[in-house]
Amino acid sequence: MPTPRQFSKKTSTSNMLRLKSGDAGNQRPYRVDFVLLEHFSMASFTVAMDVLVTANLLRTDSFTSTPLSLAGDRVLSDLGLELVASPLAPRSLQDLDLLVICGGLRTPLKYPDLDRLLGDCASHGMTLGGLWNGAWFLGRAGVLDDYGCSVHPEQRASLAEISPQTRITPASFTLDRDRLSAASPNGAMELMLGLVRRLYGDALAEGVEEILSFSGARYRQVGPGAKKSMSLHLRTIVELMENNLEETLSLDQLATYSGRSRRQIDRLFQAQLGTSPRRYYMELRITKSRRLLQYSDLSVMEVAVACGFVSVSHFSKCYAAYFGYPPSREQRLGE
Repeated sequence: MPTPRQFSKKTSTSNMLRLKSGDAGNQRPYRVDFVLLEHFSMASFTVAMDVLVTANLLRTDSFTSTPLSLAGDRVLSDLGLELVASPLAPRSLQDLDLLVICGGLRTPLKYPDLDRLLGDCASHGMTLGGLWNGAWFLGRAGVLDDYGCSVHPEQRASLAEISPQTRITPASFTLDRDRLSAASPNGAMELMLGLVRRLYGDALAEGVEEILSFSGARYRQVGPGAKKSMSLHLRTIVELMENNLEETLSLDQLATYSGRSRRQIDRLFQAQLGTSPRRYYMELRITKSRRLLQYSDLSVMEVAVACGFVSVSHFSKCYAAYFGYPPSREQRLGE
């Protein structure tokens, strides 16, 4: 019997859309439940769900998922929209594969009942995850010791204090054995694609990514002067830059955390943004420094430190090169 040819990536995805329910085999669906905390990031949650739902379109019954609430049957998101959720009952988690804590920028750092729940889940070998600042709650519960994780920059220092044995990375997402975490909506997409790849292989993950790539721009914030939409890989690198302005990352570190080589990173920036990674990083820092000067009461020295400059003189030189005048002459709009 002749060996079947392999479809190209694009055609393979089109054919995967025509899989029948029996093609998934007898494997039971991987069960993922999301605990939605008050003011959770709607974008992070929905993009994570997008990945799982799309995976089910390509491979029937790959995942099941349920949004859960710690109190009541509705949870208020960061957009002010309420989402219907099922009350969390520990007994309902018995057959769960992955429990994800969904936080947000304004999610209060409370919920002490989560500590025992997460501890019990970990003791039973359950995989645990966190979106946005969800990893903070995992760290407080003591289930992140000796794990790497990603958490929103606002909670990095606090997480390091309450969970000193946790390795906090500047990456937008981290898959470390049975702990999964993402610090942003784009990171949530990459995280769930990584989960799909781990469970079902590259073909399904690539198919999901191809289908969702057209809508990826919903979760991107195009940087200063950039008019073109960014690919998912470039978006990941840019988020690393945006989340690490005070302590900047080297190109080698960007390559390590993004899984791309230095040459690949340079090509992505040149092809899609028409500039180099180094220059784009500088533009992000200079743009942030101008906002701080205009709308905060920070001194020039404090702004320089907050934007990763080693000295005021170097900051002033770079600032003047972009705006034509030193930072000391910037208009203070917030005063």
